[in-house]
Amino acid sequence: MLTFALAVFFLIITPGPGVLSVAGVGASFGARPGARYIAGLFIGTNLVGLAVVSGLAAILLASDQIRTGLLIASVGYLFYLAAKIAFAGSQIAFKEAAKAPGIRDGLMLQAVNPKAYAVNTTLFMGFAFMPDNLMLETALKFLIMNAIWVPIHFAWLFLGITLRRLNLAPAAQRRINVAMALAMLTVVGLALMAPK
Repeated sequence: MLTFALAVFFLIITPGPGVLSVAGVGASFGARPGARYIAGLFIGTNLVGLAVVSGLAAILLASDQIRTGLLIASVGYLFYLAAKIAFAGSQIAFKEAAKAPGIRDGLMLQAVNPKAYAVNTTLFMGFAFMPDNLMLETALKFLIMNAIWVPIHFAWLFLGITLRRLNLAPAAQRRINVAMALAMLTVVGLALMAPK
């Protein structure tokens, strides 16, 4: 079980579209929008986990057309979120005109986030620690994953909010927003180049 918890920690804390976008939302829009966005990511990651556990993800991803469609949707949506973060404005203060990503955006990101499927598949299909009771093991895995997932995402949000509170010059804040968006796109690029 400890090995599983360590795997969860290292797989979730590494930069991916979810945590990088959380930091970007925190830096660009602040705490409340960031918390709403995390709520959407949380719901989405658990739905992806359920899809993996039930076998639905395997059935869907067995089709090259569906897998390609999800990949295109994923890349398109990640570009949209990256642009929203990069162009949130050069001011630290929340801009009323710019609509911050919310629950729906977090949910949609997880639905098309390749890392969410890869991580959930790795964690649920591997690391058997109760082979005689698969139902209890699966329930414990959900519990452990969420107990680690939530604080990690709030830590990334805090990082973004800290950048926001530094009250940097508008040009510096804009560079930070663009850097976060580019980091997110870099992770997407690396995922696309990874051998299938």
